[in-house]
Amino acid sequence: MRQHEDRVLKRWLEITAAASAGRPDQGDTAARLTEIYQALRQSFAGDGDTSDLHGLLAELSRSRARQGFSPSETASAVFALKEALYEVVEDDGTPEALRGFVWFSKTVDDLGLFTFETYVTARERIIIDQAEQLLELSTPVVKLWEGIVAVPLIGTLDSARTQVVMEKLLQALVDTGSEHAVIDITGVPSVDTQVAQHLLKTVMAARLMGAECVISGIRPQIAHTIVTLGIEFGDIVTKASLSDALAHALRRSGVELAGNRRTRVTVRTEEE
Repeated sequence: MRQHEDRVLKRWLEITAAASAGRPDQGDTAARLTEIYQALRQSFAGDGDTSDLHGLLAELSRSRARQGFSPSETASAVFALKEALYEVVEDDGTPEALRGFVWFSKTVDDLGLFTFETYVTARERIIIDQAEQLLELSTPVVKLWEGIVAVPLIGTLDSARTQVVMEKLLQALVDTGSEHAVIDITGVPSVDTQVAQHLLKTVMAARLMGAECVISGIRPQIAHTIVTLGIEFGDIVTKASLSDALAHALRRSGVELAGNRRTRVTVRTEEE
C-alpha cells in the first residue's frame, strides 16, 4: 500500500466515482477517501490504533446519509478498495502477496460493516430531526386579537405532539401577555379518550399560567363520540367553530360585538 499508493488510490477513486456517477460533491468524496486510505495505511504501520480511521469512516457515512446515498452504496465505496489493491497483488502474483490480500480483505470487510452500521445510525438521527422540525411547523401558535392566541391543530394528537403544543402555547402566553387561548381541533380527524386527556393537560397547563382556554372545532361526529365515550371536559368552554370561540374570547376580554341586518360588525372596547 505504501509502495503503490498513487496507483491504488487513483484506481479506488475511479471505481467509486464510476459507481456514484451523477452524485454531487465528488471532490469531497475523493478527499475523504484519500484521508481514509492514509489513516488505514498508518494503522498498519503503527500500533494498530484505528480510532482516527473509524472517525473518518463515521464522517463519510454521515456525509453520504445527508447526500441521499444508500447504506449499501456507502459500504460498497469502502469495499472497492479491495478491487483496487487486488490489481497490484495480481501483478505481483507471489503467495505472500495473496495471503496478505486475504487478511487485508477481512479487515476491509470489517470496516465496511462499521460504515454500514454508522450510516444507519446517522440516517435515523436525520429522520428524527426532520420529524421534530415537521412537528414544530405543524403546531403554530397565532395571535388572533390583543390578549387572544390560538393553536390550530391538524392531524393526530399524541403524547409527543401534546408536549410541543403545551410548550409553544405557554411560551406564546408569556411572550404576548395573553389571557385567553383558543385550541382549535377542526383538523383533528377523531377524538378518543387519549386525545381528550391530551387536550385537558394542555388546558390545565394554560390555566396555571392564568389563561382561560376555549376548545373549538367540535363537529357533530366528534360531539357524538365524546358523549358515547363518556368524556367530560368539565367547566372547559367548547365551541363548534373557531369564529364562535373567538367571539366568546372577545366578550370575555370586554369587547362588545354588535351586528345589524347588513351583517356589519361593530367593535367597541369597554373601558374599566
